[in-house]
Amino acid sequence: MNGSLAANEVLLTGIAQGLAKHTVCEIAVCVPAPYLSQVKDLQTALPALAAVELGSQDVSAKLSGAFTGEVSAAMLHDLGCRFAIVGHSERRMYHHESDALVADKAKAALASGITPIVCVGETLAQREAGQTEEVVKRQLAAVIHANGHCISEIVVAYEPVWAIGTGKTASPAEAQAVHAVLRAQLKAATDKFAGVRILYGGSMNAANASSLLAQQDIDGGLIGGASLKAADFLSIVAAAQ
Repeated sequence: MNGSLAANEVLLTGIAQGLAKHTVCEIAVCVPAPYLSQVKDLQTALPALAAVELGSQDVSAKLSGAFTGEVSAAMLHDLGCRFAIVGHSERRMYHHESDALVADKAKAALASGITPIVCVGETLAQREAGQTEEVVKRQLAAVIHANGHCISEIVVAYEPVWAIGTGKTASPAEAQAVHAVLRAQLKAATDKFAGVRILYGGSMNAANASSLLAQQDIDGGLIGGASLKAADFLSIVAAAQ
């Protein structure tokens, strides 16, 4: 929950100015719902932003109706969103979103032609109790069960809760180990598993992006704090390229 009209324009202009002419990696910005239209307008005004997809930070599991304050997948599609984050650790923690609700949100997104970025991850207590694999597999299993043959169309993001906003980061080896578990779970669920991208979302930044992205099963990053400064974000993009 960051940004303002002025700050967004500065950030997106900075990103546009720093993007290489031939961007070979996929880039998206997932912004608070009130600013989706502004960012869409900036994409029109700044040609370099044509290489940047638009995404939302959440989506309702409901299609429409008496759900005041909710934003449906169809509404996001109208605004040109290609992605929607579902099940972010902060949604799970502060809004008590269950695995089943996250699965339903992913299903709603897919039904409207939006790619859900499905977040999974363990808390510090769960990691210390040796439950990391059990937790992330349970969270992903709910999404696989609800979405069946469409599961190859999602993006998965592993975000260890203990490494978000704390300055702590899983080592490349620790992150790779969990990504490999998730890859194996997807392989068991679909023969199109190779097309599912798995992102690392635990405080990836300009300093550690290269070492994390060098891992076999880490396909990209779900960037938090480092996405709020154009120079830092562009450094991660450069590492991905």
